[in-house]
Amino acid sequence: MTIPLLTLSHQQPFWKFRTHRVIANTTESTRNLCKSTLYLFLALATPFIAYRCFNSFTMFWSSSSSSSQPATKIDAESLRRQRINSSKLYQPDASSKVPVIYSSYYDISFLGIEKLHPFDSSKWGRICRFLMSEGYLEKKSIVDPLEASRDDLLVVHTEAYLNSLNNSVNVARITEVPPVAMLPNWLVQMKVLYPFRRQVGGTVLAAKLAMDRGWAINVGGGFHHCSGGRGGGFCAYADISLCIHFAFVRLNISRVMIIDLDAHQGNGHEMDFERVYILDMYNPGIYPFDMTARNYINQKVEVVTGTATVDYLDQLDKALAVAGSNFAPELIVYNAGTDILDGDPLGGLKVSPEGVIKRDEKVFRFARDRKIPIVMVTSGGYMKTSARVIADSIINLSNEGLIETNVHSGRKIMI
Repeated sequence: MTIPLLTLSHQQPFWKFRTHRVIANTTESTRNLCKSTLYLFLALATPFIAYRCFNSFTMFWSSSSSSSQPATKIDAESLRRQRINSSKLYQPDASSKVPVIYSSYYDISFLGIEKLHPFDSSKWGRICRFLMSEGYLEKKSIVDPLEASRDDLLVVHTEAYLNSLNNSVNVARITEVPPVAMLPNWLVQMKVLYPFRRQVGGTVLAAKLAMDRGWAINVGGGFHHCSGGRGGGFCAYADISLCIHFAFVRLNISRVMIIDLDAHQGNGHEMDFERVYILDMYNPGIYPFDMTARNYINQKVEVVTGTATVDYLDQLDKALAVAGSNFAPELIVYNAGTDILDGDPLGGLKVSPEGVIKRDEKVFRFARDRKIPIVMVTSGGYMKTSARVIADSIINLSNEGLIETNVHSGRKIMI
């Protein structure tokens, strides 16, 4: 008896039949997986995209309305004052809080890409957690700042510069993280620039709190490489310049001193002002090598690579004495970078953790002895240990009685 083959003209070979089934099943599984992934992406992204679209429309409409006025009726300085006076950045109520400013939105984290830059972009939250774990700060006593709006940023920044941040390539250059260039800009806005704008709001608010309470610390901020028309060095917005312009108008002051003790030259705010006294103590052998900006420094103290603790603090004492005799400010903005620490990969100096703590104490004592309100921002620092050192420094300022406040209840709170 002959067994008929499966390869008759009207039938498919058996092995082809099974292959087609496997391929069909695999294709269907892949299709379902793609659908699930797409649905998940849309579910996560749609609310933010909608928010950004609404926010962009609102900002555009606001900017269009304000800029639709004839140029002859409003000059640049009047427009700047108008923007400052209509800003909401001074609105957060801090009457029952200590003047320590922080938001969980400060911290930058996105698929590990932030680790491609040596800056510890989670240090701000870690500083607060150290302070809270040791009983020097309560979560409910922290002041939560607002995000700086486009109109707020236009107080210092040009339209062209802010528009350039809508290109991820430009943001990648400023943050020095090349993969950012490949990300859609809405994602860069959410994960990188929004945290920066929130920190800008913190620095601006800090001036108001310092004038009210004698001192304020923004746990973030200190983007001293950014000027009105240019960013760089992980600095996308000029928070120090904005802080001072707001203080000129809203706090009715005219004399401000910047004490910049980050290891790097603060070339951003140096290009933004002519009537601010700048004491900049920096390593001239490292970034940014901005010779033009150096011409605008009132008091330049260059500490060479390898400068150690004792020599550094001795030069600081002399510099503060000169600054105190040269200028009588109504407000001090202290850029307290910790990249002067021994071992920092970018700073090139050899100052011990105890030296950083003593440095901060000297600056706060300089302000206290002269009864000058002081704003502190934390700026650069490229080691994981920076957060611990900053927290220890704030604890020391509290123990030395250099930062304290009376709230409405009359009870003294030491942070």
